[in-house]
Amino acid sequence: MFQFYTDGGRCKGMQRSCLIRLIFVGLVIVSLQAKSQPPELQLANRYHPDITLQHYWISEKLDGVRAYWDGSTLVSKRGNTYHAPAWFTADFPDFPLDGELWLARNTFEKLSGIVRKKQPISDEWRTVTYQIFDLPNSPKTFDDRLNFLRAFFKQNPLPGWLRLIEQYKVKNHDDLMWQLDSVVDQGAEGLMLHLGTSYYHNRRDDELLKLKRYSDAEAKVISHFPGKGKYQGMLGSMLVEAINKTQKMTRFKLGTGFSDEQRRQPPPVGSLISYKYFGLTSKGVPRFASFMRVRAEY
Repeated sequence: MFQFYTDGGRCKGMQRSCLIRLIFVGLVIVSLQAKSQPPELQLANRYHPDITLQHYWISEKLDGVRAYWDGSTLVSKRGNTYHAPAWFTADFPDFPLDGELWLARNTFEKLSGIVRKKQPISDEWRTVTYQIFDLPNSPKTFDDRLNFLRAFFKQNPLPGWLRLIEQYKVKNHDDLMWQLDSVVDQGAEGLMLHLGTSYYHNRRDDELLKLKRYSDAEAKVISHFPGKGKYQGMLGSMLVEAINKTQKMTRFKLGTGFSDEQRRQPPPVGSLISYKYFGLTSKGVPRFASFMRVRAEY
């Protein structure tokens, strides 16, 4: 892969500094080769009642990691490869799928630790499922894509960890809110709504909607503040900088939602975190903001 130059004194005698540079270049090249172009995934807007609800399919919003099956490899939304064991994907179909790797409700941190390992541990992956909700390369409407997936899952012997997420319809807004309360009370994150007449595309619009009891967003950790009382010697709160859709910055303190372990080892300064909130104050600051998780750059 590399040529070791001896002319002009460059790397003569395999000098240590030159070797280090060559090794660094090699690592960069390997890293770039491991990452492909990010898949063009369909994105969701937030739910609002100004839609014809009867035209939408409803499913649970899973607290997992988005995963695109390109026919041979599982890829993250940023284009990185999930290093799943060979047996996990051996019987997957040879056409693209859009879904989420998932363990169970309220287990995101555990799942993230499993699927992001470069050397997968088979026993850990045996607890993971790949939940399918769309057929990205199909030129047909979501109604037709869903019918195809239902028939395919019914007619083919597929591994138990490859699953088609349940899709159903509701009659009106009150029924939708009842469904939301029901799944959230059981630990779910919320609901997704997918317009039956929509075509798969990689933009964010009302053809795909997400519905939760709260809003969530991302922020950058600016600094830490020490705790008091029972949190003496631990994290008390963090100053974070939230970024909204218009790229305006709002700094505020975030002091709730942390486990004791997270207070002992808080998200580092400069890292991205997710937080939830319930509306905004008159000054535009997130109301009742609470820490959710560290956002992994994957």
